[in-house]
Amino acid sequence: MIGIDEEGALAQLKALRKTLFDPKISDHHGRIVKNTGDGALVEFGSIVDAVRCAVEIQRVMAEQNIEVPQVKRIEYRIGIHVGDIIIEDDDIFGDGVNIAVRLEGIAEPGGISISDDAHRQIRGKVDTTFEDLGSQSLKNIAEPMRVWRVPNGRAAPTVPSRLPVDDAEPLALPDKPSIAVLPFQNMSGDPDQDYFADGMVDEITTALSRFKSLFVIARNSSFTYKGKVVDIKQIGRELGVRYVLEGSVRKAAGKVRIIGQLIDAATGRHLWADQLEGDLGDVFALQDRITESVVSAILPKMFQTEFDLAMRRPNNLSAYDLWLRAYQLQLWTRGGSAEALRLASRALEIEPRCGRAATLAGECHLRNVHQGWAADPKSEIAEGFRLLRLALSIDGNDYLALGILGRETADLSGDFETAKEMVDRAVALNPNSNYVWLDRGWTYLSAGELEEAIRSFERAIRLSPFDPWRFSTFAGMSAAFIGLGRFDETVAAAKKALRGNPTILRENPFIAIAYRCLASALVHLGRQAEAREAAAGLLKLEPDFRISEWVTRKGISEWAARTRQLPAGLLIDSLRKAGLPE
Repeated sequence: MIGIDEEGALAQLKALRKTLFDPKISDHHGRIVKNTGDGALVEFGSIVDAVRCAVEIQRVMAEQNIEVPQVKRIEYRIGIHVGDIIIEDDDIFGDGVNIAVRLEGIAEPGGISISDDAHRQIRGKVDTTFEDLGSQSLKNIAEPMRVWRVPNGRAAPTVPSRLPVDDAEPLALPDKPSIAVLPFQNMSGDPDQDYFADGMVDEITTALSRFKSLFVIARNSSFTYKGKVVDIKQIGRELGVRYVLEGSVRKAAGKVRIIGQLIDAATGRHLWADQLEGDLGDVFALQDRITESVVSAILPKMFQTEFDLAMRRPNNLSAYDLWLRAYQLQLWTRGGSAEALRLASRALEIEPRCGRAATLAGECHLRNVHQGWAADPKSEIAEGFRLLRLALSIDGNDYLALGILGRETADLSGDFETAKEMVDRAVALNPNSNYVWLDRGWTYLSAGELEEAIRSFERAIRLSPFDPWRFSTFAGMSAAFIGLGRFDETVAAAKKALRGNPTILRENPFIAIAYRCLASALVHLGRQAEAREAAAGLLKLEPDFRISEWVTRKGISEWAARTRQLPAGLLIDSLRKAGLPE
């Protein structure tokens, strides 16, 4: 085509990339590694995404070519393989890439060829029927490979892979996010390694089941699908769940790679996909790390989807929907907290034993006190504690209510031993919740046990490294570091808190904490000019700040005595030197 009309052919190629290829690849979470003239090398985190992308591209191309003369048609071949790759700079190499290239070479124009490894992982998940080409010899590939194809991009409807047990109606969805964790595929080529893949699923299922806000299908039900070709939408109907987590495990040469995908069973849409890997030296530690990564990644995706669904049901007055809407509000603003309290209170009117609403309402009352929004602090404290105890009377294992109650007991009553018992029990009930580790950090910080506070804050960050509220965790760490006299670390943590803070500043107490710790640490490090800048930032946030009032209100001398580290006098004097008013 270039020989006939170079300018026209290149313009056509450029237009196709802009209007078809790039958008489709982006929609399916792919990455263009490099362009190769009239072709491209593309990497996906999910084989299902890769195949769906290829099928859509070839379908659109076939439709566009119907009215185009043969001599002017652009027809692409696509080859797909799943396997290990070598990453170097911005390029990828290795047998995984070479096999994909050779598969592209044997595809017919407008067609798709995929390896047997790829085909095994997509059965029942892609609405396309592949033809078995049997064993094929590929150029420069030592062993013949079994190959499957979609000729000319035609996507035939797939036969349902697993018929329902009976003709009963689909199970009703629970009034909370519901999920089934399917058996992970063992891609190691060794059936004896099934135990490792099954162990991963057990760990993830157990970790998810600790979250009372989720409905998690038991392992025994999920494992009825092991070794079977599955249709995700049908699984959702049969098990009565909105979300399905599936994945694969590959072990080789002392390493393990886990690929996980979270799918909306109602639509088949992929909400999250990732690849995690590590050394196999300590198998149990590796399982823990991967489990934490998967759980902390998929929970925000699930709750955001649930929130979006709730907002599309404007007339639904269920307690669950009201709680979900309240849960999404910005509680550190006066308006957000008031609206959250209103919605949670309505939820309790509809369902008096809605523990989640009681926990949220109790937290709102206590936040009003801390923020100075309470007209009658004493009654607000009493009501906040009553609601948290109500939540625990509904469910004695409500780790969120227990964590908040422990944190507030330490802060408002000074009963540190009782408070520590509460937060320790909360993290024992759900060690995968970053919220209860954060509560534990603030509790131990109040109690003056600073090393333990830092350990808890670090754990919270590890469990949710991209949490939009992680700035509050760094603020807590800066307070612990200043109490220990570790000034360089104080500066680092405080700056992370200030950098990571969202747009709302004026009503957020964590930012004030970070500014105070930063100013004090910079004075101790002899960086006076920077300390004055930090003090100015605090005064912009709190124009009425006075050292004497802060010392009295927060009991700084008593706290410093509990830490047995930095004397209160030094801490207070450093704030004076930073330029804060007496």
